[in-house]
Amino acid sequence: MIAKEPEAKKFIKPYVGSAEFINGTTRFCLWLKDVPYPALKNCPLALERVRKVREFRLQSTAQPTVAKAGEPHLFFFISQPDKKYLVVPRVSSENRRYVPMGFLPKGTVCSDSNSIVPDATLYHFGVLTSSVHMAWMRAVGGRLEMRYRYSGSIVYNNFPWPDATDGQKAGIEELAQAVLDARGHYPGSTLADMYGEGSMAFHPKLAKAHEKLDKAVMKLYGFAKAAAEPEVVAMLMVRYQQLTAKK
Repeated sequence: MIAKEPEAKKFIKPYVGSAEFINGTTRFCLWLKDVPYPALKNCPLALERVRKVREFRLQSTAQPTVAKAGEPHLFFFISQPDKKYLVVPRVSSENRRYVPMGFLPKGTVCSDSNSIVPDATLYHFGVLTSSVHMAWMRAVGGRLEMRYRYSGSIVYNNFPWPDATDGQKAGIEELAQAVLDARGHYPGSTLADMYGEGSMAFHPKLAKAHEKLDKAVMKLYGFAKAAAEPEVVAMLMVRYQQLTAKK
């Protein structure tokens, strides 16, 4: 398309779903939000895609889809942040100790196979990628076949966050950044490679960074560093009950 219509290049954005994010593959989409029609007049291939979307939606038996035929240049749902955001794949292998998650830059369009946290900081990333949150996810999250099914409404919204001072948050942020930096030591490895069953042993800097972060988050909750996962889940449930009782 770019070879035939160079003007369309500015409308083409990276498009990342859970498979692309984890496996390091690339897809693209036409992102036409806030693009005026005159800017598209010289892009017949792009306009042809818009026409096909309109036809597809009009053929649907779902009335909301038919209604969206009036806006064929736009995605059905738009929740795209206008800044860097945290992405959490909704489906991940049950063989992974951690659900791979990370930040995507502004301008990368996220598909609905991911959950996103628009205003996430390194502190949020650090707690969410810790063994404590992973224990919670395994206990309350759903399954697709045997794979983990991460739910924003069930896993994330009900997660009992710890009480943390600014100093403690800064410490978690430093360790969270260390996890991201450790990933950078393995440019030839995808997240699937780094977090695959048994493969973290081949990425020792990342394994060590996660180990330090896990210990810090456990300490933040006041959990014993030797606490097993069932014990962690039980203590999180107690905290959840305490927090909801206040309401």
